[in-house]
Amino acid sequence: MKKLIFLLLFLMSFFMAQAQVITVLDQENEAPLELVMIVSDRDNVVLTTNARGQADISEFGGADSIQIRMIGYATVTMSYYELENQGFQVYLVPNSLELDQFVVSATKWNQSSAEVPQKVISITPKDVAFMNPQTTADLLSVSGQVYVQKSQQGGGSPMIRGFATNRLLYTVDGVRMNTAIFRGGNIQNVISLDAFAIESTEISFGPGSVIYGSDAIGGVMSFQTLKPKLSVTDQLEVTGKANMRYATANKEKTVHADFNIGLDKWAFVTSFSGNIFDDLRQGSNGPEDYLKPYVVQRGGGEDLVLENEDPRVQNPSGYTQYNIMQKVRFKPNENWDFQYGFHYSQTSSYGRYDRHNRMRNGQPRYGEWSYGPQIWMMNNLNVSHNSSSVLFDEMTIRLAQQHFEESRRDRSLNSTERAVRTEEVEAYSANLDFIKSLSARSKLFYGLEWVLNDVTSTGIDQNISTGTSQPGPSRYPQADWASYAAYVTQEYKASEILTLQAGLRYNQFTLDASFDTSFYPFPFETANLNEGALTGSFGAVLMPSSSWVINANLATGFRSPNVDDVGKVFDSEPGSVVVPNPDLEAETAYNADFGIAKVFSDVLKVELTGFYTYLNNAMVRRDFQLNGMDEIMYDGELSRVQAIQNAANATVYGFQVGAELKLPAGFSFSTMYNYQHGEEELDNGDKSPMRHAAPAFGVSRLNYSAYKWRLSLYADYHAEVSFEDLPEDEKGKTEIYAADANGNPYAPSWYTLNFKAQYLLSNTFTVTTGVENITDQRYRPYTSGISGAGVNFIIALKANF
Repeated sequence: MKKLIFLLLFLMSFFMAQAQVITVLDQENEAPLELVMIVSDRDNVVLTTNARGQADISEFGGADSIQIRMIGYATVTMSYYELENQGFQVYLVPNSLELDQFVVSATKWNQSSAEVPQKVISITPKDVAFMNPQTTADLLSVSGQVYVQKSQQGGGSPMIRGFATNRLLYTVDGVRMNTAIFRGGNIQNVISLDAFAIESTEISFGPGSVIYGSDAIGGVMSFQTLKPKLSVTDQLEVTGKANMRYATANKEKTVHADFNIGLDKWAFVTSFSGNIFDDLRQGSNGPEDYLKPYVVQRGGGEDLVLENEDPRVQNPSGYTQYNIMQKVRFKPNENWDFQYGFHYSQTSSYGRYDRHNRMRNGQPRYGEWSYGPQIWMMNNLNVSHNSSSVLFDEMTIRLAQQHFEESRRDRSLNSTERAVRTEEVEAYSANLDFIKSLSARSKLFYGLEWVLNDVTSTGIDQNISTGTSQPGPSRYPQADWASYAAYVTQEYKASEILTLQAGLRYNQFTLDASFDTSFYPFPFETANLNEGALTGSFGAVLMPSSSWVINANLATGFRSPNVDDVGKVFDSEPGSVVVPNPDLEAETAYNADFGIAKVFSDVLKVELTGFYTYLNNAMVRRDFQLNGMDEIMYDGELSRVQAIQNAANATVYGFQVGAELKLPAGFSFSTMYNYQHGEEELDNGDKSPMRHAAPAFGVSRLNYSAYKWRLSLYADYHAEVSFEDLPEDEKGKTEIYAADANGNPYAPSWYTLNFKAQYLLSNTFTVTTGVENITDQRYRPYTSGISGAGVNFIIALKANF
C-alpha cells in the first residue's frame, strides 16, 4: 500500500512538472472564463484558456511578469511565483473601462492596442452570446459602430466611415475573403460566416492596405473562428457547447453544436449550425409605404397577383442556412504549430425582397427574383514557427483555397422566360508573415502575399412552360484576377509613453478577361490590366498614463479594378443598364484620423475619434456609350447605358464619440454616436451625397450585471435622410424608400427600444431572453430594401459540457 501511495505521489509530481495549469474565473459568479489571453514578458507566445477556464503555462515558468487579460475585465499582472503561491487560480473583476486590450488585425500579430495608432474595436463572444444576433451581419452591428444595410433578409452589407462593399475588406482566420466579383452594390457574403463558430471579431477603422492590400479603404473586419485547444493535462479532454434559439418575428429556429477534443499534441474542433428563417414580419407603427399589399404566385400557367393576407409580412424573404466547420491542430513542440481548417456554408434560394416591390405599368415588375443558393467553402492551412533567428522571431504561413458560388434568377411578370446567371470563383492565396524584434524598443512586421481569383460566369435562359433551356448572356466575362505584394511595418517605442509605427506596401495586380460578344455587341473581346500601387502609413500612440491614450494616423489605401468593375452587365435601376468598361484604373484613398480616450476615476470612460478621407480617381457608375449609343434594349426595356468609370473624387469625414459610466449596485450606462458626411463629384461638376455614407446613428444602453444576472435596456436610433440629401443614384429607387409630403422618396428617422436578459443557471446552462423593438416600430435602415423586424421575442438556451 505504501508503495502504491508513493507511486501515485511520484506520478502526480511528474505531471505537475510537465504541465502547470492555471484556472481563470469570473469573480462575481465564479464561472470559468474561456478565451482569456495569457502573455509572458519573456517571449511573444500568447496562450488562451479553454472552456473550463484553464491553460498550461509551464513554458512561462520563472517569468517575472505574466499578464492575464480579457476584454470586459480588469487586467491582472503577476509573476509566475505569485501565481504559484495562490495555487494557480485567478479571479478577474468585470471592468469595461480598460483602455488597453490585445488586438490582431492591425499587423496580423498579437499586440497591445496601446501600440496601434488606428482605431480597432473588438466584439467578444460574451457579448455575442448575450445579444444573440441572427447572422454575422447582425453581429457586426452589436458594436454600435458599424451600419448594416439589407436588400433582403438573407443579407447584410456593412457600411464603415462612408464606405461599403468592395471598399471594405473581410478576413477569416487571416485569409482574405474578398473576391474579384465583390461589387460596388450591396453584398451579402458576410452571412456565410457562422456567428456561433467565431472566437473573436475585430474591426479596424480606416485604410488597412499596407497589411491587407486592395479594398481595405474604409476598414477591415477580421474574424477568427474557433481554434482547436490542446489538452492542459496531457490526458484526453473533451469540451463543447450546444445552443438553441427561437425568435418570433421570423419564426427563427436555430441549433448549434461544437466540441473540442484535446490531446497532448493533437486537437480537433467540430462545429455545426442550422438556421430556418420564415418571412420577416415588420412593425405596426410607421410608414405605410413599407407595407406589402400583394404577393405573386404561379398558378394555372400564369402569375397571379394576390392580396397579401398580412401586409406586414414581407413575402418572400424566408430562407434556410447551414454551416459546417472542422479543424485539426498538431503541435509537435513549442516551436511548431500546424492548423488545418475546413469551412462550408450554404443557404437555400431566397427572394431579393426589394426587387419584389418594384412596379411597372401598375403591376409588379417581376414574377420571380431570387438569389440561388449562396455557397462558400474554404480549406486553410496555417503553419506557425517560433525561432530567434536572424530573419525572424516568429513566422506564419497561410495557404488557402476558397470556392464561392452565387446565382440570380429573375423573370418578368407573366413571362415564361427565366434568366439564370451563375457565378463561381476559385480563390487561391498564400501569405508569408514575419515578426522580428530589432531591439528592446523596435519590432519589424513584414511579409509577402499572392492571390489568384479564377472567375467563371454562365448564363442560361429557361422557358418555364416548355422546360427547355438555351445559353444566355453571362453577367461577367471569363477572367483571372491576381495580386502580388510585399509589405513592411516598423514599430518603434520612442519612450515609455510614446509609440510610433510606419509601414509601406507595394502591390502589383493583373486582370485578364475574355468577353462573349454573341449577345451584346461590345467593341472589344478582351480586357487586360497590369498595374501597381504603393501605399503607406504613419502613426503615433501617446499613453501618458493608464487612464489616457491619444492616437493619430495618416494612411493611404487603394482598390484595384476587379472583374465586377471591368466586365459586369446588369440593370442597376429601372431604365438603366451597366455595361463593361475595360479602361479602368485603381482608385486611391488618403486618410487622416485622430483619437483620444480618457478614464476618469475608474468610473467614466470617454472616447472620441475624428477622421477625414479623400478618394481620388473613384470608380463610380456614370452614363456611357456602347458603340455610340446612349440607350440599348435590355431585358425587354429600352435602358440608358452606364458603366463604371474613374469619373469622380469623393470626400468623407466624421466622428465617433462614446462614453461608459459605472453606476452603483452593478448598473452601468454606455452610449455610442456615429456621424459621417460624404460627397462625390457628378459629371456636371456638382456634388452629390455619397451612397454609403450612412446617416447619423447610435446606440445607448442601461446595463446591469451582478452575480448570475446580466440585463440591458437599450435603444438603437437613426437620423432622417431627406430627399434633398439622398444620393442622386438613390432618388430613382422609390420601391425601397418612404414618400415625403411631396411624394419624393426619403429615409425617415427611426428608433427601437429593446431589452435583453441572461441568467447563469449553472456553469453548464445559460438562458438568454429578450424582446426587440418593444414599441413595434415599422422602420427601414437607409438604402435597405427590407424593413427591420417588428416586436420580436427571443429565447435561447446554451449548454457547456
